[in-house]
Amino acid sequence: MSKEINTIFPTLAVQPPIAARAEGVTITDTEGKEYLDFSSGVSVVGIGHGVKEVRDAVAAQMDQFSFVYRGMFASEPLLRVSKQIIDLAPEGMDRVFFCSGGSEASESAIKIARQYHLECGNPTKYKIISRWAGFHGNTLATLSVGGRTSWRTPYDPYLLKMPKIPQCNCYHCPLKLEYPACGCRCAHELERTIKAEGADTVAAFMCETVVGAAGGTVIAPKEYFSIIRDICDRYNILLIDDEVITGFGRTGRNFAIDHYGVVPDLIVTAKGMGSGYLPIGGVIIRKQIVDAIEKGSGSLIHSYTYAGHPVSCAAASAVIKYLTDNDLINQAAIKGGVFLKKLKTLEELPIVGQVRGIGLMTGMSLVKDKETRESFDPQYEVANQIQRRCFEKGLMLLAATVGTEDGVKGDALMVSPPFVVTEEEMDRGIAILKEVIAQVSEELGVH
Repeated sequence: MSKEINTIFPTLAVQPPIAARAEGVTITDTEGKEYLDFSSGVSVVGIGHGVKEVRDAVAAQMDQFSFVYRGMFASEPLLRVSKQIIDLAPEGMDRVFFCSGGSEASESAIKIARQYHLECGNPTKYKIISRWAGFHGNTLATLSVGGRTSWRTPYDPYLLKMPKIPQCNCYHCPLKLEYPACGCRCAHELERTIKAEGADTVAAFMCETVVGAAGGTVIAPKEYFSIIRDICDRYNILLIDDEVITGFGRTGRNFAIDHYGVVPDLIVTAKGMGSGYLPIGGVIIRKQIVDAIEKGSGSLIHSYTYAGHPVSCAAASAVIKYLTDNDLINQAAIKGGVFLKKLKTLEELPIVGQVRGIGLMTGMSLVKDKETRESFDPQYEVANQIQRRCFEKGLMLLAATVGTEDGVKGDALMVSPPFVVTEEEMDRGIAILKEVIAQVSEELGVH
């Protein structure tokens, strides 16, 4: 078995354990060791592991057929899941473009935005403004609009030069202001940048509703997206809402943008749609965009081989049905409140600066000095240390070690279990996390 693992690229310095089975919130390896999955497998698994209804739906579809090309055939699962998605989406969203994952979905949204402006007679609009400390995928175009500095740097010669505005992070404000006295200045930076670039060159503004792995669950103030929506409307710019992590209930609402009462033009989604059972992603598209393309050229100049893959669509349809039948989105809201209250007790630890959360998407900033909010030197890899030690003790969570404060410094953790997590599991996981953070604090000499 080890030889088989070693044929995988990249080869890791320390080989990970081999997963044998998973159920609910627990993954068991081939040695029989159990792990509490408080990462949801990189913020993917919403409904929990091992749901029989999804497995049965996948098997039933494969008994009929596994693949037809979307350009030649539709399929019943494709038609069904697209309606389920639109039923959950904000009012005014009209169609779904399918693909295989989050990076493809972000790339697709960028191209849809460009074609929309071409169809509307605005050929000079092509720039996508985004934010520093955001993440939208690993293709070259999505890295170009992403603001995750450490992941961009090696590929900078290949990247498109797209404008960025400061991140929205009230704990580590890049503008050195305090909310609410700041008047949400970070949102108004969008208008300043549009004017500097020239509104006739800007096609869209793209951002995560809640920043995930690049920030460790960073939540915008309540008025942020209303300001952004107003600016986009005034300058004929599309709002692309990246909900790859937050979509399908993670924040306790269908989509995180629902918390803000704003309707975007394009919603990018992936992880929660399929809950990890099969790869799938998509772009949910507002009616005005659909109408412009259908009344113009009549077709989208963009496609993927596996767009609308029947088996993936069957899995996603079963996932969404399970979500709604079991009221799991509402459960994410209720349990999220309980979980956040329990996690907040960790703020008593010397290096935990802030614990924050929305639904079952929670995170915390790790700092050297709580009063000044000074971050640790990156050489200490504080979040990585905590993630690794928790894993050794049977707890999975995500480290955000990509400069969550300023692109270079800044450690954070993201803690997001599946929606089926029990209170007993919460307590067990938090006990491990508390023990590990206390140990790391002591070793760092922070008391």
